[in-house]
Amino acid sequence: MKKWYQSKTIWGALVVIVASLLRVAGYEFGEAEQAELTDAVSTIAGALGGILALYGRLTATQAISQK
Repeated sequence: MKKWYQSKTIWGALVVIVASLLRVAGYEFGEAEQAELTDAVSTIAGALGGILALYGRLTATQAISQK
């Protein structure tokens, strides 16, 4: 199972929400820009998740269980 931040569906929905709010403020995002932004945010979130997991393991004070 993947983490929530690895889901393009979640990031896509967030991008659509932000794009809608920005449209109200006078900014326009087309579908192509939204798709590009979703891919970029998803990639960045996945990388940050990996970095966080690695940091957590390296700074952990207990060993990983073999069970």
